[in-house]
Amino acid sequence: MSFVEYADSEMLAIAVANELAGELKAALDHQERAVFVVPGGTTPGPIFDDLCDAELDWSRVDVLLSDERWLPEAHIRSNSRLIRERLLTGRAAKARYLPLYARAETPEAVLAELEANIAPNLPISVCLLGMGADMHTASIFPGADNLEEALAPRAPILVPMRAPNVPEVRVTLSAHVLDEALCKHIVITGDQKRAAIERARYMRPVDAPIAAVLSGATVHWAP
Repeated sequence: MSFVEYADSEMLAIAVANELAGELKAALDHQERAVFVVPGGTTPGPIFDDLCDAELDWSRVDVLLSDERWLPEAHIRSNSRLIRERLLTGRAAKARYLPLYARAETPEAVLAELEANIAPNLPISVCLLGMGADMHTASIFPGADNLEEALAPRAPILVPMRAPNVPEVRVTLSAHVLDEALCKHIVITGDQKRAAIERARYMRPVDAPIAAVLSGATVHWAP
């Protein structure tokens, strides 16, 4: 793990967007398509605002969320809605979006269908992740019902997750799929999360899920 510190969130967003654009361009120099995994939440929004007009061949980029709430895309809490509003606009509107939600009562009913759209495109070319103060990443939460499955070396691509104090059912990419990304970035802000990620370096993934993806990752932090 390497750690990069920025003076403020605005500088972080600009620098990370530039780095992601460079890595996507490099990936497209060596392969026909690139897979770009992104998180939901509020932190990456400014990064997406800077990245969406980057000059690269977005038509050859597959955009995939690291995790999703099991909600229709029109719902205010849908990560897909955020991605479409903040990233898949401008030049990036030409990218192909691979959804983690389909119309069904539960994710288990359509996991095979969703995985079939993702599997041919792996491994991930460039992965951007966030982290909660509880040291979860994507929707791999401490104490979740399928935590051990999501952390297993031979886990499926997607794992449904139900966790204490998390209102919606989630679907998440499993830890090994995230960890096998060719380029990994983790973006955090604030002293609380900086202290949490420092602790996570010495903890087991079952207690600090972010620990499962720290090896080889670049952590970007701003106050």
